[in-house]
Amino acid sequence: MSGRPLPGRLLLFWDYDTQWGADRSRSGGGQKEWGPDEFVNTDRLLTMLDQYRVPSCFAVVAAAARPGLRPYHDPEQIRAIHAAGHEVGCHSLHHDWLPALSPSQLHDNLSRSRELLEGCIGAAVCTFVPPYNQPFHYPGALSFSRSERNEAGPNHLGFSALCRALAVTGYRFCRAAYRPMPQRIMEALLRRSCDSPGTIKNIEGVSCLRLNAGCGFTDHAINMVRRCARDGGYAVLYGHPHSLSVDGPQSFAHLVRVLAVVRDLVNQKQLQVVRPSEIAVPPQAGVGEVAHARS
Repeated sequence: MSGRPLPGRLLLFWDYDTQWGADRSRSGGGQKEWGPDEFVNTDRLLTMLDQYRVPSCFAVVAAAARPGLRPYHDPEQIRAIHAAGHEVGCHSLHHDWLPALSPSQLHDNLSRSRELLEGCIGAAVCTFVPPYNQPFHYPGALSFSRSERNEAGPNHLGFSALCRALAVTGYRFCRAAYRPMPQRIMEALLRRSCDSPGTIKNIEGVSCLRLNAGCGFTDHAINMVRRCARDGGYAVLYGHPHSLSVDGPQSFAHLVRVLAVVRDLVNQKQLQVVRPSEIAVPPQAGVGEVAHARS
């Protein structure tokens, strides 16, 4: 054997928020009205992803799958995403801030969301992407969030509890964003990112991968993709369809650069583009009962 590392892998996510997410934006500046851009940009994005042959996972706010009109609903576009070969994941029911939910509220949110999405596309949904990339709080990896505790109180939802609830409600993969304290300290000292190619971690029976390239498609994202192609591991990239038409790190112009690099590395057999369902742990008999007993 040559000892050459296996090809790296890329997961590309799209957080499909619609106006539900705009209404619940936690950034300043008042009411957001970018919901309509989600749909127009998604049409263009699907054409572009097909051109470069890059499958993605669209994390969809489940309420958008209900019958209704834009900018809140478009079940036909969600079915078109699935028909184009992309994975449809869940982004909660209404783009909810999870740390404040009680166990029963979380269980209901996850169950109803999965039921809506599966009813819309006629296929299983096993991937979950937390809105706002929270909860961050995960003591098992030395990741602590003061803001979540301050806003949601001492009984705030942590990442372990989220994964237990996901296992109970039939999900098998979760995109994570917790950042271990040693890494955060190192980044503060060096004043640069210390992200590295990712590895899958099984947390409470759910396969989890941390974001490691920030939001958008800058040089940092390209460098992470190249690094994974060279050394192995996972690059985890994400953006929002509604932001593609805005001048910034998530713009169409930046995305085209990343897609061109990905296409070249795939053609050179140095990179594989995978969807979360392809790498998630298989469902295990009884895992839901076990997880429920521990929650």
